[in-house]
Parts: sequence; C-alpha cells; structure tokens
Amino acid sequence: MSSNEKYTLNFSKPEKIYFVGIGGISMSGLAEILADAGFTVSGSDRSSSAITQGLEAKGIKVFYGQKYENITADIDCVVFTSAIRPDNPEYKAAQELGLKTLTRAELLGQIMKNYSIPVAVSGTHGKTTTTSMISEILLAADVNPTLSIGGVLPTIGGNVRVGGPEYFVTEACEYTNSFLSFFPKVSIITNIEADHLDFFKDLDDIRNSFRKFAQLLPDDGALIIGGDIERYKEITDGLGCKVITYGLEKKDAYGNPMDYYPENITYNELGRASFTVVSKDERREVSLQVPGEHNVINALGAIALADAIGISHEQSAASVHNFKGTDRRFEYKGVVDGITVIDDYAHHPTEIEATLKVAQKIEHNTLWVVFQPHTFTRTKAFMKEFAQALSMADKIVLPDIYPARETDNLGISSATLCEELRKLGADAVYIPSFDRVENFLLENCTKGDMLITMGAGEAYKIGESLLGK
Repeated sequence: MSSNEKYTLNFSKPEKIYFVGIGGISMSGLAEILADAGFTVSGSDRSSSAITQGLEAKGIKVFYGQKYENITADIDCVVFTSAIRPDNPEYKAAQELGLKTLTRAELLGQIMKNYSIPVAVSGTHGKTTTTSMISEILLAADVNPTLSIGGVLPTIGGNVRVGGPEYFVTEACEYTNSFLSFFPKVSIITNIEADHLDFFKDLDDIRNSFRKFAQLLPDDGALIIGGDIERYKEITDGLGCKVITYGLEKKDAYGNPMDYYPENITYNELGRASFTVVSKDERREVSLQVPGEHNVINALGAIALADAIGISHEQSAASVHNFKGTDRRFEYKGVVDGITVIDDYAHHPTEIEATLKVAQKIEHNTLWVVFQPHTFTRTKAFMKEFAQALSMADKIVLPDIYPARETDNLGISSATLCEELRKLGADAVYIPSFDRVENFLLENCTKGDMLITMGAGEAYKIGESLLGK
C-alpha cells in the first residue's frame, strides 16, 4: 500500500490526516493521538459505532461509507489498514490524486519515534492483557504514559490514552509483518505459535518475523521473552540488548534458570491465582483479580518489564493485583434465569484451552460454549486442534464461521468442525444463525449452567441478546 512518496510525521507542524477504517480499535487510537497532538484528523468507516461516536465527540469528522469523493487534494496523508484492498474507492482516489500514504503499522512506528521509551508487546497470545497490565503499572506509577491497547481497558474508559512524551505502550501484531515497522526501546514476546497462516507460510516463517522484530531493539534496550518458547535463542542470539526470560517453570527451554517464574500458585473459587514471583534479586507476593494460569504468565511478563524500566517492585505487584481485566477476556456479562454468561475473545486453540481451564475451576453445572470460528484459513489449519480444545466443554454450539477479510470458504464450514468434535465424542451441534442459536440455548440451558460466548467475531451478541442488553 504505497504511494509515490512516504509521509513523515512532523509533530511540530501538524497537518491533515485521513484514516480509512477509522472505527477500528487500533486506527481509532492512532487518530486520537494525532488529534490530541494538533493534527486535523478525519476518516471513514462502514457504519456508526461506539468508537466512531467517541471520535466525533472529540471533534473528529467521520464519513460513513467509503467513497471516492471523501478523499480531497488538501489531505496531507491517507492511512490504511492491511485489510484495505486496491479496489477500495478511497484508496484509488488517494493514488489518483498522488497523495502520500502510510499503512497503520508505518504510522504507529512513526508515532513511537516521538517518545523516549516506546514499549511494544508482541506474541501469538496474551498481548492485550499483558499490555493492559503494563498500562495499569505505569498509570499507578504516575509517569503519564501514552497507551494504545487492542481492547477496552476500563481504567481509561477506552483503548487509548494520550499522555506525556516519555512512555508509549502499544501492542505489536505480527500479522502482515506490521510490527516490523515499529521502533521499540523495550519489547515483550509472550509466545510464538502458528497463526495467521493466510499470510505466513508456516511456523518457521513466523519465527523468522519475530527474529526480525527482536533485532529492531537498540543495544541499550531490553527484550522480555517467554523462556519456554522452543529454541528461543534463535530469536535472541546476537542481540546487543538485554534479554530477560519469564515463564511458569524454574528452567527455560534450554534448562537454564528462568529470570522470572512463580512459586506456590494457589487458586480461589473464582479461579484467581495467588503466587510468589521469584526473580534474581527478590521474591514478592502477588494476587490477581483475573482468573487462570495464563494470567499468571501475563503478570510475570508485565512485572519483568516494569523492573526493566525502573518501576518499583511494590508498585508493579500492587498494580497487577488491581487489574480487573479488559473487555472480552473472560468477561462476566451477567446472569439470566440462573445461567451465568461469560464472553471471551479466544479464537485460537491455545486460547480456547486456557479459557476452558479457567471455567473448569469455577463452580457450575453444565459448561456451554458457543464458539464462532474466525476465518476459514485459521479454522481449516487448526481443525483438529480446535476440536480437541473445545471438547473440554460439556456442550458446544457452533454458528457459521466469521469470515472477516476472507471470501473463499476453502470447502469447509462450522459443520466440518462439528463433525470433528463428534468424532471425539463431544456433544456438539451446528446451528448456522444467531437467532436459532439463541432459541436453542433458551430451550436447553438450565439454572446453574455456565455459558461462554467465544470468538473474535460477533458471538458476544448472542449473550448480550439473552441478557436483554
């Protein structure tokens, strides 16, 4: 997505920036940061949403519907996401007018250059929660951070916070290699697994991208990396920066001592952990208000990063305790007719397994999961792994796949996944439409059951509809 000339941000001379797809969780955050810095910001999206309404309330002009005539010659730069295709009318207009363009990732990278300590949180899983925990630590430490999070953090009432010029914290997604446009001083790599196989060839291709991401760090920077990542030294070898490992075990993937690990993990009746953080220089007690073993790991990464940038140990431990979660991460939605409704963003087999392990620690009768698979590519690539993970639930309901950017169904559907589940002896049913799913649940769920709506698409709407929201 490049035009004749790349645009370079000049914060001392703010100009006119247009965002195609301004209502996205990341694009909206960048739009707010630029608007606050004095840039004249406008953009378009398909339809009105809480995010676009929030932008409008801040004086940002939003066009509904992406149209050629929205792009005018006085725009200094047009920003696109990787989802925008060359036949998009606004993209075509920008090209024909010879306007400068930036991808979302390129813009984010340029924004990072404006801060003293840019922090980038990457990995296949755990990015949003780890970024949010770091955000809580920096907010409590009163260092006035600028934040760009891939989910809504209740503490800041959204996904973005504009702060001072020192700390900038953002998620760094590997999809389309967007994180290779970044300029971090400190980075986290939570884990590396196969995903986004509509872009990457295989796991080795993904690992190669994470290696390039690690190499972006300056010699006076730091990389905090999951020490249980297989052959992680292929990612870190030869780096000039400090490398810090963390994970659940005392030893890393090579049998060396882990820099940060937990001891004495216990869980309460809500699945929330208390544990001792063991690091080279001390032991400290931590308790969480978010459930699951995966959040123990997320907290360790956030604490390791906080130590690396000089936040006090007491502050980081207190802040991760105060963290109450982000939207769509095992989010309690309410109770209807005695049925507890939870929503979760899990859309990869590893995430599903982590979520269902949490659910199993909480008292319930029957555990229902309504899982909407996200993209045909991911569903086909992990068909057996999805079935294995989902079979941890008592009953599974599968609506149609959420296609996102994809148009080719690759000859599969949710019915295919349902067949795989039944081969494992799981109680699974394929019900294409949300309306029919709701009716099925109303007829079959009973008092004391737990219902989890799950996926990166729109499955959350089913739970909200049942609750009358």
